[in-house]
Amino acid sequence: LDVDATDVVKIILQWARESGLDATHAALSAETNTSLNAIEDVDAFKRDVTHGRWDAVLPQLAKLRLPKNVLEDAYEHVTLEMCELGEQDTARAILRQSNVMRVMKEEQSRRYGRLEHYVSARTFTAEDAYAGTTKEKRREKLAEALLREVVVVPPSRLLALIGQALKWQKSTGALPPGTAFDLFRGQAQVEEEEEEQCPTTSHKRIKFSKKSFPECARFSPCGGMLATGSADGFIEIWDPYSGKLRKDLKYQAEDTLMMHDDAVLALAFSQDSDMLASGSQDGKIKVWRVSTGTCLRKFEKAHQGGVTSVTFSKDGSQVLSGSFDGLVRVHGLKSGKLLKEFRGHTSYVNSVAFTEDETDVVSASSDGSVKVWDAKTSECKCTFKPPPPVNPNKDDDEETYQTGTVPAVLSAIPHPKNDAQIIVTSKSNAVVVCTLAGDVVETYWTNKTALPHTIVAATPSPRGEWIYATSEIGELYCFSTETKKLESTVFNLHESSTLGVAHHPRRNLVATFSSIGELKTWKP
Repeated sequence: LDVDATDVVKIILQWARESGLDATHAALSAETNTSLNAIEDVDAFKRDVTHGRWDAVLPQLAKLRLPKNVLEDAYEHVTLEMCELGEQDTARAILRQSNVMRVMKEEQSRRYGRLEHYVSARTFTAEDAYAGTTKEKRREKLAEALLREVVVVPPSRLLALIGQALKWQKSTGALPPGTAFDLFRGQAQVEEEEEEQCPTTSHKRIKFSKKSFPECARFSPCGGMLATGSADGFIEIWDPYSGKLRKDLKYQAEDTLMMHDDAVLALAFSQDSDMLASGSQDGKIKVWRVSTGTCLRKFEKAHQGGVTSVTFSKDGSQVLSGSFDGLVRVHGLKSGKLLKEFRGHTSYVNSVAFTEDETDVVSASSDGSVKVWDAKTSECKCTFKPPPPVNPNKDDDEETYQTGTVPAVLSAIPHPKNDAQIIVTSKSNAVVVCTLAGDVVETYWTNKTALPHTIVAATPSPRGEWIYATSEIGELYCFSTETKKLESTVFNLHESSTLGVAHHPRRNLVATFSSIGELKTWKP
């Protein structure tokens, strides 16, 4: 959407005029050589001219930039009408003090002299003064000439546009209800940062239909939305604070949900929370406008297998994806085409991510490896496998603990605290922090044998002070990156297998979801 700079200036000029900032209006108009030439009500303006309400017309003319001949005709006619009414003092002031008449005196002395005659004359002959026509007809002609030079603009356009923009941001969740907005800085007032704490208390519960369950869940970067993708193909947007469906989104209020033909396995918001990318079991990717539920782009053959992970580039122009087909791909949102492909994994790709500077792509696979790729050349820069699980508790029964195996790597997430590190989650009893070269920096143990306490998902807190991991049997492990220890465990998250975990971008709010068709949020 292109915006003409002149239109922006005109909007500011209107605001200055309405605010009584005449000097500002005049200075900006002169510096930019831009004239507003706008009136609020064309019918009222025309009536004022045709009924001779010059006390209302002249102040408006003074604020317009009109052709010299039109302005001269207007002031000449007003001067004559003042003479007809016997208002010689007013006529004389117009004739001798207005700039347009001063110019007329210099350039059209005979015309100016004629007006001086009527101002000084004791009698007024309308037929002679109005050149053989009537003042009513001259008013009509003058009104037509003036209206050709002006445009009609609703009042308070600047405030109206700002109001519309804020309303739109609220509709997308970029401004959660009740959020104050700092117009000057162009952002919502930042909530006071909460001290990051372990979520141990059940907050809200979202129940899905009996035949379905959430396969994935993501909070929007703005914090006002929680998106879920379900086994039945539906995508729903929830209020993370109330746990209710966002019915302020018209399409959800009308039960016209975003959806796929198959199970939705992956979701990701763009950084401005405007778009949502979704990947499904049948290998398709769709990109949605969250505010309207409109599908902006559809990649019918994004992958040959189910799409397990999606993420946007920072500018929202590309979608990175991983799949059961073992491939990592980059898709162009504008072109709708495949831009890059990264080959090398020998099993499912479970997660993909850009590094903070977007120079590299990180992928995690069921082949037990993490790969770091050059985002430009698609070449693999590094491949490493997290260390196999080791029994941290020698008192455990050795027979129940498997060693020597290479567990599937479920995710590799950039560390919020350190751009050069990633948080690697394997299907084991530990979460590992590694460098991009694969060197282990820290290992966080659950203090339990891998079976049946295998970790299935993990996510860091927004500032990286905590790492939260969930196990198959419904336990939430809270690791402190400060103490390097397991500080707390939440038991019985769900009555069935826990599938994943997500963290709110600003608040101490964690979402977990399970195969029994429910999602829960947790707070300290």
